[in-house]
Amino acid sequence: MTEIVLMSDPRIAAVSVQECGEPLVDVRRGGALLVDRREWQDSAGVCFHLREGVLTRLLEAQAQLPPGLQLLFVEGYRPPALQRRYFDEYASRLRTEHPQWSPDQLRSAASRYVSPPETAPHSAGAAVDLTLADAEGRELDLGTRMNATPEESAGACYTHAGNISAEARSHRTLLGTALTTAGLVNYPTEWWHWSYGDRYWALAAGAEHAHYGPRELC
Repeated sequence: MTEIVLMSDPRIAAVSVQECGEPLVDVRRGGALLVDRREWQDSAGVCFHLREGVLTRLLEAQAQLPPGLQLLFVEGYRPPALQRRYFDEYASRLRTEHPQWSPDQLRSAASRYVSPPETAPHSAGAAVDLTLADAEGRELDLGTRMNATPEESAGACYTHAGNISAEARSHRTLLGTALTTAGLVNYPTEWWHWSYGDRYWALAAGAEHAHYGPRELC
């Protein structure tokens, strides 16, 4: 896809899902991925889970990074109820700031930053929020903080934004090349969000169907 297709686009919801039943696995096991501590308040460790196939591809991507760089995993799986809460809260904030917007405008704008619950890749265990770190685990500059909104970043959270430094652009290119080669796709309004096997991935990759649908972590 060369255009920016938002998660609210009807084409995403129209993609069929043929659930493969692949398990959600804890990315902390084995220590192959560097896991950021900003989500460690999640005592149940829910956010540290991904579908097995997604984790495999992340490790493939990491192996392609230049020496001295590594992926820094921040968040993966998100329960459907939590995803709905995040979406509703952000949409409510936008509604307050833009009372003239129609429901469709609000839904579209909200989906730049939080996926609608019914199509959310995180709730399928298919999406990961991540960045780059050096060999000592120090986070590199990728232009904005992780999870920066379009409003606070003046659009710099968009993957191909022009209002970032040359160094940040270089880091985004390194990250994107490794992840794309491993088969993941990016959500272009969030440089940190990548997925495989979900509805968005299927549309972007031209797949006949998605492999993963929303599920609860049992």
